Amino acid sequence: MDLRYEDKYHQLEEQHWWFASRRDAVYDLIKSLQLPSTAAILEIGCSGGPLMQRLRAAGYTDVTGIDVSEVAVALAQTRGIPHTSVMDGAALTFADARFDLVVASDVLEHIESEGTALHEWSRVLKPEGRLIVFVPAHAYLWSQHDVVNHHFRRYSRQGLVAAMKHAGFQVQRSSFWNAALYFPTAALRLGRRLTAAGTVGAASLPEGTGDLHYLPRPLNALLTNWVKFENRLLRHLNLPVGVSVFALACKPGP
Repeated sequence: MDLRYEDKYHQLEEQHWWFASRRDAVYDLIKSLQLPSTAAILEIGCSGGPLMQRLRAAGYTDVTGIDVSEVAVALAQTRGIPHTSVMDGAALTFADARFDLVVASDVLEHIESEGTALHEWSRVLKPEGRLIVFVPAHAYLWSQHDVVNHHFRRYSRQGLVAAMKHAGFQVQRSSFWNAALYFPTAALRLGRRLTAAGTVGAASLPEGTGDLHYLPRPLNALLTNWVKFENRLLRHLNLPVGVSVFALACKPGP
């Protein structure tokens, strides 16, 4: 992502409603797997490590994180989070069958060859290991936010499932995430295209103008609790719309 945007990202990732509620959704999925506390977990795109901190606080003892950003890994290490390193998510240096669970939240869209990445994630998973992937949804929501973040694509639910099946995974569940913000986001982004400013090529817009913004504390808390309520619903059902889409998959056994 653009460096100026990355600075803002790391300043906000611990408390901003988007990151907090997404970590909550990921953590809920991990807890639903009922893994032992000794399970080996790899987070690809760990950023400054807030999900790793939560997992370690919950008692998981073998948590590893990687990120392509040296700034992100240095931040994680200053926060006292061990086992973090700079590494390309599509070219892992771990041994085959090292992990019980791989988590990749908003990572796959940053990698040009999704097939290479998914096969690499499969390689480091043990037989019957699990994979959790979150990605931005809907190509028609493409905006300057995607450009600033250096995305290659956005996904349909069917597209994400198909990519994971093509890599040999057995997809056990898929759903949209963050339905509450879907309609405002769609209206805003599609509306921009109908304005004179929206007709300017994305590459010519100012850098660092993604959708990540500082919010007043009460509004941030409201949005956090709203999406966390949806996360509770996700324990029992799949959402039909959302700004993101996720899938939970399993590597086949021997």
